[in-house]
Amino acid sequence: MNPQELKYNASHEWVGMSTEDGSDVAVIGISDFALEQLTDLVYMALPEVGASVQAGEEFGEVESVKAVSPLYSPVSGEVVAVHSELVDKLDQLAADPFGEGWIIKVKLADGASLDGLLDREAYQKQCGES
Repeated sequence: MNPQELKYNASHEWVGMSTEDGSDVAVIGISDFALEQLTDLVYMALPEVGASVQAGEEFGEVESVKAVSPLYSPVSGEVVAVHSELVDKLDQLAADPFGEGWIIKVKLADGASLDGLLDREAYQKQCGES
């Protein structure tokens, strides 16, 4: 996915949109900035396919040698895919955060949850100020 075309949560998750089987599906991952801050990932907890997620609520966590960071969903809906291979290949997150580093796919319950997300420029500005 092109980082310039994605939307971002203030808590460093990105979301890209696609259409699968006629439904709007959000592909969610962690930003390159967050991965640079975390470094040396050691563990990741992911939801199950079929789980419901709510915008702004925790859906999993990632642990590095520095800290444990919750993962917050940028959108509301049903988890339709989980990139479970990441659990054993955490280096894939940092190697390709906007491609092979995707974490979950969510069938949108409400497209309005995308409205409060940041564009790339606003997200980078936030990262520079934090």
